[in-house]
Amino acid sequence: MALFVLRQDDMDRSDFVLAVLTTAGGSVLTPVQVQKLFFVLDRRIPEAIQGPRFNFTPYDYGPFDADVYREIEGLADRGLGEVIRSGPFSMKTFRLTPEGQSKGEGLFKTFDSRSREFISNVSTFVRTRSFKDLVSAIYKAFPDMKVNSVFRES
Repeated sequence: MALFVLRQDDMDRSDFVLAVLTTAGGSVLTPVQVQKLFFVLDRRIPEAIQGPRFNFTPYDYGPFDADVYREIEGLADRGLGEVIRSGPFSMKTFRLTPEGQSKGEGLFKTFDSRSREFISNVSTFVRTRSFKDLVSAIYKAFPDMKVNSVFRES
């Protein structure tokens, strides 16, 4: 028996990503944050999100699927999100535009209350941890994702 239920039966992956990203409330998200956010949702509540939605594999810093970035870039192409390059290595970060936030909030409301709460809690968790603490937490909870890691805990 599923603990969570998605009310909208036909939410495509792009709309799902948009809905989930609204939980950042317009904050900028780093690559590790978006990867870990969608990974945890795929692993912990797949039935609630009609998932898993992605095909995560162990990579240098834990679970990774390039399709997460493709979905976010697709949102940017539609004016619903922004891909921001910054820093000395031109790291990409992500955030929703006001239009994306508004549309995503409507989609987010189609999740049942328990799913909304869980997704919001995971979003807060990934956004409030340092890179090191987030990767360490993922490895602790999902040791199978550590196999190809270059990350070293001190």
